[in-house]
Amino acid sequence: MADFLQQVVSGLAAGSIYASLALALVLIYRSTDIVNFAQGEMATFTTFIAWSLMHRGISYWPAFVLTLLIAFAFGVGVERVLIRPVEQRPEIVIVIVTIGLLIALNGLSGWIWGADVKAFDSPCPNRSVEIASVAVSLQDVGTVAVCLVTVLVLWAFFSFTTLGLAMRATAINPDASRLVGVRVGWMLGLGWGFAAILGAVAGMMAAPTVFLDPTMMLVVLIYGFAAAVLGGIDSPIGAVVGGLLLGVAINLLGAYVDVVGSELRLPTALAILLLVLLIRPQGLFGHVVVRRV
Repeated sequence: MADFLQQVVSGLAAGSIYASLALALVLIYRSTDIVNFAQGEMATFTTFIAWSLMHRGISYWPAFVLTLLIAFAFGVGVERVLIRPVEQRPEIVIVIVTIGLLIALNGLSGWIWGADVKAFDSPCPNRSVEIASVAVSLQDVGTVAVCLVTVLVLWAFFSFTTLGLAMRATAINPDASRLVGVRVGWMLGLGWGFAAILGAVAGMMAAPTVFLDPTMMLVVLIYGFAAAVLGGIDSPIGAVVGGLLLGVAINLLGAYVDVVGSELRLPTALAILLLVLLIRPQGLFGHVVVRRV
């Protein structure tokens, strides 16, 4: 039983990272109806910025906050410079733009910081505490706490502030929002900025365990996609629940199913993604969209 709980706690830590990235994907999808394939590379790039700040003498938490501000400006800039000019084009054009951004950021990260693997500091001590005969890693606890606090802050922003409500209205019905005076263009830009913040949090939480290199978030992005589809690609709550469920499920399958082990965790996540698309395409919390012709 203790080993089972150990796997659950570790799965929640990984799942919180998937949840952050899945929520970033959902934020952009709800506002633009596209999937940002560059979300992982944007997270990697901002994590490298955090690494640079810390290696210039800035302590972890000031560098963390400064990186979030840079990530926000970066996300807004991407929307204004790259996405805005093609927003009225077919969706495939925007998808190609995000794939091009993925390739460009991956190459730029390798050019600026090199392809070698770098150690990334963790704000939490690298030790465990025993709770009810279960050894709980303080780093896992810190990862879950930081990711969930970020999600809760964004939830409060979208639920209780005028700007947040305007962004939600824009995502639901941009035409009606324009009629009541909402600046829809800027709301979409802010959505990309907040998605970039979530990606940066996911990157900085993942880097201490997976280590930092230009391809760090490629696998994590696949898990994030799977989590978003599992929870519902149009549901922020579903993204969080899907990320946590996926992290725990993959951990338990890897620990107790010999066929899966540690080598087949990614294919298992893809199998879960395929199963969800076949059985319930809208995900656990998604909605079926009915279009009248």
